Amino acid sequence: MLVLDRLSKTYADGTRALADIALTVRAAEIVALIGGSGCGKTTLLRLIAGLDRASAGRISLDGEAIAGPHPGVGIVFQEPRLLPWLSVAGNVAFGLSALAREERRARVAHALERVGLAEHAGRWPRELSGGQQQRVAIARAFVAAPKVLLLDEPFSALDAFTRAGLHRHLLALWEESRPTVLLVTHDVAEAVALADRVVVLRPKPGRIDDTIPLALSRPRQPTSPGSEAAARQVLASLDRSLRPDDAPAGARPDATALWW
Repeated sequence: MLVLDRLSKTYADGTRALADIALTVRAAEIVALIGGSGCGKTTLLRLIAGLDRASAGRISLDGEAIAGPHPGVGIVFQEPRLLPWLSVAGNVAFGLSALAREERRARVAHALERVGLAEHAGRWPRELSGGQQQRVAIARAFVAAPKVLLLDEPFSALDAFTRAGLHRHLLALWEESRPTVLLVTHDVAEAVALADRVVVLRPKPGRIDDTIPLALSRPRQPTSPGSEAAARQVLASLDRSLRPDDAPAGARPDATALWW
């Protein structure tokens, strides 16, 4: 279980990125974080990943405090960030040096099979398409069997068809090891397609404004009545989160805090 206890972040220039974030994410749960510009979504992932330090509050995983990079926490960024001097298989195996050679090879082969890249194991990253490179990044994250996987808009630069395929690969890998997943996205349809729960953040400073459970069976069809109803609910919540705190009911969202 991942617990964020009154987490806050203020930068040296005085900018309040996050204020009193309190969130508990259950084991194997997929939570999507969505919200307007300036609501601190990426900052929150960086704190959980141990890439930055909180100004106040506490992060814990299964009762253990996280104050820096943790072996139980993996992250996939917007860009694949593959190492160009390593093959596809070498990139997936990166970080598994503590394992015996045969186990390492078996894990890598299985992960590449699950993302449909088994035949590309010996190729170089530069020889792959953008979607294929991101599949390698996803395989690399899962092969280490993290307890928590952080996804920072990993599909945002891809076309809709490629994105839908990566959603299927991601869920196939998640079904096997069922890590806790936090997904940052600006795509409402993506949040509805993947998440068990959508957390809507209000900006300036970033804080939780709404939580929407998604009781939808998988696999999900974006045009099904349930998915469309959930998307409308998330959109309505987003619109509310972008209104100034002192705005009267029915006021229009703040145009300076767009969520897309």
